[in-house]
Amino acid sequence: MEGPAGAPEPGARPRSARLLVLAAVFVCAACGLVYELELVALSSYLAGDSVTHASVVLSVMVFAMGLGSLLAKRLVCRAAVGFGLVEAALALVGGCSALVLYAAFAWVGASRIPLVVFSLAIGVLIGAEVPLLMTLIQRVSRRRGPDAGAASAAKAEQDAGGAVADLFAADYVGALVGGLAFPFLLLPWLGQLTSALATGAVNAVAGAVLVFWLFGRDLTARQKWLLLAVNGTVLLVLATTALLVADFERAARRAVYGDAVRVAVHTGVQEVVLAGPPGEPPDLFLDGRLRVRGQDERRYHRALVHPAMRGPHARVLVLGGGDGLALREVLGYRDVAAVTVVELDPGVVRVARTDPSLTRLNHRAYADPRVRVVHADAFVWLRRAAAALATPRFDVVVSDLPDPESTAGAKLYSQEFYGLAARSLAGSGRLVVHAGAPGARPRAFWTVDATLRAAGFATRLYRASAAPPPPFPYHPGHPSAHGRVARGTPGDWGFVLAARGGSAPLRSVDGPGTDPVEGPPATDIRPSTLVHPRYAE
Repeated sequence: MEGPAGAPEPGARPRSARLLVLAAVFVCAACGLVYELELVALSSYLAGDSVTHASVVLSVMVFAMGLGSLLAKRLVCRAAVGFGLVEAALALVGGCSALVLYAAFAWVGASRIPLVVFSLAIGVLIGAEVPLLMTLIQRVSRRRGPDAGAASAAKAEQDAGGAVADLFAADYVGALVGGLAFPFLLLPWLGQLTSALATGAVNAVAGAVLVFWLFGRDLTARQKWLLLAVNGTVLLVLATTALLVADFERAARRAVYGDAVRVAVHTGVQEVVLAGPPGEPPDLFLDGRLRVRGQDERRYHRALVHPAMRGPHARVLVLGGGDGLALREVLGYRDVAAVTVVELDPGVVRVARTDPSLTRLNHRAYADPRVRVVHADAFVWLRRAAAALATPRFDVVVSDLPDPESTAGAKLYSQEFYGLAARSLAGSGRLVVHAGAPGARPRAFWTVDATLRAAGFATRLYRASAAPPPPFPYHPGHPSAHGRVARGTPGDWGFVLAARGGSAPLRSVDGPGTDPVEGPPATDIRPSTLVHPRYAE
């Protein structure tokens, strides 16, 4: 059996042994942060509220790390074998966390409970690493050569503080590398599921190499076989799962979207899915959320575009709307001279240009020579345009952006954003904003209005109603069930038409399928800003 922390000495030179322990600390820290970021990214993708889910993951994981450090006291007397088992468990739990989380979302329709469970489990295992690694590095630091005496023993004692400093330095640098590797290397190259599995494999190998190379002499034959069996099983499970990831994704996609998935691509920004029976207009999902329901998208886009086009409209700016459907409505006016589309994701535009069903729906809008496409964040582009232009130039600005469901999306509905949009409008120009569902989320709807008025706009509010949708064809627990069409009351779309204060008065928003909205329902509605987003209140 492995002896106490100071009895058997590792069979390697002290300096090289210490470096190997620090290298293991570095790798384990990088892997731990990748697991953490994986949970945050996937939960935000599945449920949409990035701030809430990041807070849950971070707070639960930090608490669990403290718990893991306390539980690790029982393993300190067997630090080497304990560390090997902890790393194997962490590799399995962390490596499979994204896959299990996505499976729960696809087949059960809920991911919050698995998110908390995995955050707790991963945090406990990461917390257990530190005391065990501290014990191992101290064992290496106390190793004495044949000529060692009291002086070397005193030096080793003084070096305890240095060992702690080295351990934490390696831990923090590893976390930095893991934090940068996830968004810039792992996620673009491997995707969310495979990157977690690959990280788990690296984690398991790093733990096994450290234990067998430095502390193999301290282990009994039984402990060696136990570690070999456990790590071999973990690596086999991770490798087999990685080979089956593509099949798993297809099965999960069918569970979420049904069997009629036409296109499913991962762009550098999001997942784009077109689904629907052959011969019918497709439904468009972005990051798992229904953005366009093909059967009644025309009602939505006509209500969005046409009231704003009553007046001069030679030059039009479309913010978002990469599907080309709002663009189709704009191009229906023959006296439109030029349209600029600012869309963050080139992948959405690529699908809108090339997919036969979507090009039929948008009337090949991107082939029109009047159209210019810019791939940029709408906020950043407006800021640069406002700084570069001597005079405003757009007669109409159409904001066809997703609802402000997260803090990241709320900046596109902020007072600062609308102030930049105002600077890009001509003197009599109009801005129209998709403001969510006044029936299901009235406070958010009226917050958009309050924010526009705080930015100096005069506003008129209206709504459009679609025909009641058929039974929802997608998983009832999927956020798609709360997409653009199915938020709250069926087809309850809200819009705000705005013009800069003192410019030409707004014309009527009445028309086929649209009705003015009177209100607001409360007097305490305040504008949303970058530093205080209010759409989640």
